[in-house]
Amino acid sequence: MFSGSITALVTPFRGGEVDEEAFTRLVEWQISEGSHGLVPCGTTGESPTLTHEEHRRVVSMCVDISAGRVPVIAGAGSNSTSEAVDFARHGEKCGADAVLVVAPYYNNPDQRGLYRHFMEVREALESVPVILYNIPSRSVVDVSVETMARLHAQGAIAGVKDATGSMERLAETRARLGERFNQMSGQDNSALGFMAHGGHGCISVSANVAPKLCSEFQSACLDGEFRRALELQDRLEALHRALFLEPSPAPSKHALSLLGICGDEVRLPLLSPSSAVCDEIRAAMTRAGVLHD
Repeated sequence: MFSGSITALVTPFRGGEVDEEAFTRLVEWQISEGSHGLVPCGTTGESPTLTHEEHRRVVSMCVDISAGRVPVIAGAGSNSTSEAVDFARHGEKCGADAVLVVAPYYNNPDQRGLYRHFMEVREALESVPVILYNIPSRSVVDVSVETMARLHAQGAIAGVKDATGSMERLAETRARLGERFNQMSGQDNSALGFMAHGGHGCISVSANVAPKLCSEFQSACLDGEFRRALELQDRLEALHRALFLEPSPAPSKHALSLLGICGDEVRLPLLSPSSAVCDEIRAAMTRAGVLHD
């Protein structure tokens, strides 16, 4: 089971290409700051605008750099089932500890189609676990608890990254699939409530920028120290908000550029944050104590 603060890594670019030096620096920094796991090539990693070759390269690099020090959950999502299968197979082949597969976006499949999508991915793999990523706000479709239960009963999914923001959904899933079903939050701003309701961790955007604080926050939650967790949440709240004032991951990349980890380049159709949002990001980082003017 995966737990704690698992960073949904950005993919650094320089001059239109993947900046491998910066990516290496980011991964090493994440591990040294205490992140409990890493997710390369999720949507925060701008996977929709990576070429297939870039996607495979970034996942392989993450596995190689981390060298077993923390788990790597390889992003393998696509609205094309055959493409998701290909990415998942690559993640397993290169040594990832699990694959993260988002609900197919844009196609708007029904629950039968969603079930078959995830079954096809599972049947293409030998043993690596599949984590389902449910984010209705972006994919339009919502994978129902009933569908997740069917998939779990078939051994198709080991857990879920839940970005519904619904504590009721978490409780319903826990009641239906059991406390050992791996539930991780996909939203930093509601992670405290998620953990208090029995969650196991967070696949976090904010952990790109504040890995140590996010790790400490998750450790406090896992230890039942919710007063300490609330103190850390209060420090992080402005950062959680600032990193989504404009389309992610542009704000996170700007924040990382202020820390000297990587540049702030994103790929179209995303753009770098406006000057006003940049000011808010800086202020939030200062408040959290991760940037010192």
